Parts: sequence; structure tokens; C-alpha cells
Amino acid sequence: MTPFKNLPLHSRVWIYQNIREFTSSEAELIKKRSEEFVAQWTSHDQLMKASIEIFHNRFVVICVDEKTAPASGCGIDKSVKFIQSLEKEFNTSLLDRMNVAYRKNLTPTLSKGEGGISICNVSELKNIGNITVFNNLVNTKEEFEKNWEVPLEKSWHKKFIT
Repeated sequence: MTPFKNLPLHSRVWIYQNIREFTSSEAELIKKRSEEFVAQWTSHDQLMKASIEIFHNRFVVICVDEKTAPASGCGIDKSVKFIQSLEKEFNTSLLDRMNVAYRKNLTPTLSKGEGGISICNVSELKNIGNITVFNNLVNTKEEFEKNWEVPLEKSWHKKFIT
């Protein structure tokens, strides 16, 4: 598996948000399962140059350098089946897109697994105050690095708050 940091900025990303934090033992098992999956992950019989990492003990992020091998429908289907297998193994939900992850009072020194990341419905955000939301719709590694965590008032989520 290619380390996330070594994949180019144009690499495509998919973000799967867990409904709860992973335990440290779950995170270790997911890392192992991810390495096994990426080692055999193909699209049109071409091995994918990819990384799967967990961020903040809550997000499974798949990153693929599509210039090496494009992630076609069959390759994407395989990744979704992998995510579904994680859901089943860890009795959780990674495919529910109806919840929003946010962090209140973000400080720049937060480390992995810290920071009070919570989940709610978008309509609940209006009463929370100064928060950062996670934009899981970013498409590239560059967007992920620049725009994944954004202030609510600058995010697409804002239009759903009345």
C-alpha cells in the first residue's frame, strides 16, 4: 500500500464517516484489512496505486492515483464492497451520508483521535456556535488537504440551516 502522504495531489479520494469512533484495536484491524485489500485491488486488471487510512479515529479515507490506473466502475464497486465488509465486521455504519461530523472550538494542536468530533443532523448545527464541519464531498487529495475541514459559515452545509 502506498502511504497517503506519497500519493500525488491529483489523486481521487472517497471519505467514509463512521457513526462512532473506532477503538484502537478496531483501527489496527482496519489498517491490516486495508493493506490486504489494496494489495489485490484492481480496476480492469490493473493494480491500483492506493492508500486507505483512518483519520481522527472516525473517517476511513481511500485515496487512489488514477494516473496509474483509473478507478472505473468495477474498481469503485470493489472499494464499496470492502467498506461494506468493514461495516459488517465492526458492526457500524460507514455509508450513512445523512449525518454531519463537526468539531467545536478547533485548536491547531489536535492530534489523531482528539478534538471532540461529534455527529449530528445538519439542522442541529444552527445552535452549536463556532464550529468546523467535515466536507466529505471533496474529490481529490488536494481538496482533502485544503477543504476537508472548513468553518460552517464557509461550507455547503450552511444552506441547510434555517
